[in-house]
Parts: sequence; C-alpha cells; structure tokens
Amino acid sequence: MLDLQRLRALYAVSVHGTVGAAAVSLGYTPSAVSQQIAKLERETRTVLLERQGRGIRLTDEAQVLVAAAKELLSIVEQAETELEERRGEPTGRLTIAAFASAARGLMPGVLADLAVRHPTLDTRLTEVDPHESVDLVAKGALDMAVAHDWDIAPLPAPPGVEQARIGDDTCDLLVPRGHRLSERGSVRREEFGGEKWVCQPPGRVCHDWLMGTLRAAGIEPEITHLADENPTLVALVEAGLGIALIPRLGRGALPDGVVAIPLDPIPVRHLYALWRTGAARRPAIAEMVRTLQEHWPRAARGSA
Repeated sequence: MLDLQRLRALYAVSVHGTVGAAAVSLGYTPSAVSQQIAKLERETRTVLLERQGRGIRLTDEAQVLVAAAKELLSIVEQAETELEERRGEPTGRLTIAAFASAARGLMPGVLADLAVRHPTLDTRLTEVDPHESVDLVAKGALDMAVAHDWDIAPLPAPPGVEQARIGDDTCDLLVPRGHRLSERGSVRREEFGGEKWVCQPPGRVCHDWLMGTLRAAGIEPEITHLADENPTLVALVEAGLGIALIPRLGRGALPDGVVAIPLDPIPVRHLYALWRTGAARRPAIAEMVRTLQEHWPRAARGSA
C-alpha cells in the first residue's frame, strides 16, 4: 500500500521543482524528503527522480503517482475540512504565503492575534511573491495566500480559487532630499522623464507595474539598480542612486535623506486573501480572512 506522506513528499517536489524547496514547504529537512522518496521508490520498484544537469526531473512513472497524489490529497483536505467544520473551531495546520511587505507590515500582528485566540490553530507563514503564491494555492501546496495586484495589472484568481478583498495600499514616489522634485506637493507620472530608477527585479509584480505605469505615460524607464527588499531600495534612494515608487505597507519610517511625494493620480494596489474552493468551509480559512480584514486598518495607518 502506498504511503500518503511519501506521496505528499513527491507531490511537493513536483510543485516546487527541487527537494530543498519541497522540504521548506513541508517543514521537513531536504534529507527527510529524499528519504521519503527513496522509500517510495523501493515500494514501487521504480525510479521516480532523475538527475538533469544541476537539477532533477520526475520520470513518467513519477508523474503517474503525482496525479494520484493530487487526487488523494484533495480527498484528505475535504475530510479535514468536514471535521473542522463539525467542531466549529479553527484548528489544525494552516499554511499561508504572503508577499514581502505584507509579511512584514501585516502578518505579524495577524498571526500573534490568532495564536492567542485560537491556540490549537497551527499557522505557518512563508514569504512568497504573488506570481508564485497564487499558483501554489491552486496546486494545493499552500492553504492560503495574501497577494496583491495593481490598478493597471489585475491578478485574476485561477479556476478553483476564491478570494476576498483585504484592503487597498497606496504608493509614493521616493526621492533623495534636494532632488528637483523633493519640494513638490504632488507629482504627475508624465514628469518622470530623464530620471534613473531603482526597483525590484523583473518578474516581480512591482517591477512589472512600474514598467507598465511609465510606459503608459510615454516614458521608457532607465533602471540602474535592482533589489528585492524595500529597505534596500530606500537606502539606494538615500544614496542618490535613483528614485523609486514604493508602496506604504511595511515600508517603515523613512530616513531624513529620503522624501516621500504623493502621486497624482495616486496609484493603488489591492490586497487579497486567496484559498481553494474546496477548503472554503474551513473555520480556519474564515477566521484568517476575518482577522486579516480586522487588522488591515491598523496596518494601513502604520504604513502612512
């Protein structure tokens, strides 16, 4: 008989692409995941993972097991949902991903509140960009995601995934003190010509939004420096190496050498909680959504 935990390990590798990433998602060590898959290979008398360059690939036989694992894990999820619904209390493990500024500016208060009110609810947070987290929810690798989109770049929920609005976050132009725009009360996007920019790397939602925003205003942006973290971008602005468009959530207090200027019109990004339709009845899902919405006004005030 096939072991469900070993199938879960194989499915995690198929979703995340590497043993290491699968281990992080499961809360195991890479060695433990490798051992689970090795045992599954012995049980099935077949090779499931093969080396491919510096990475690995799943064999055809492994893909058969992955398809079966997906169905079995969905059945288990439904059973767990029904049991939790019968109890009427948020309980069990809830894995949730959030993008960087939400993980810093919103989630600590939410998770601490839930830990006090529902001590039997085991929440596990991972920092993941929305481009990836929503797909991981759809594939069943995560229970929930806190994601965002922009006014000019909507983030559609894939089939089988539901969403609820958490709140709206605004964005400012950050310039070094003494910059030609630093004394302005507001700035229009058409005024950004000739500037050098610092922003997140390509493929990040904020990078795509910046490029789309400036190009819509007829400006081809000159990106001089790339960094994942907003504090790094703020430091680059303070050093006079470029200007940046950075949302307020999780940004923290700005140093004296950086000035925040409102844009006209003000760009807005929308925050959502997303989960699979099959898990919608879980009290843990409903409680997480409610707590996110409850904490949002405080997080938004703290980021202003």
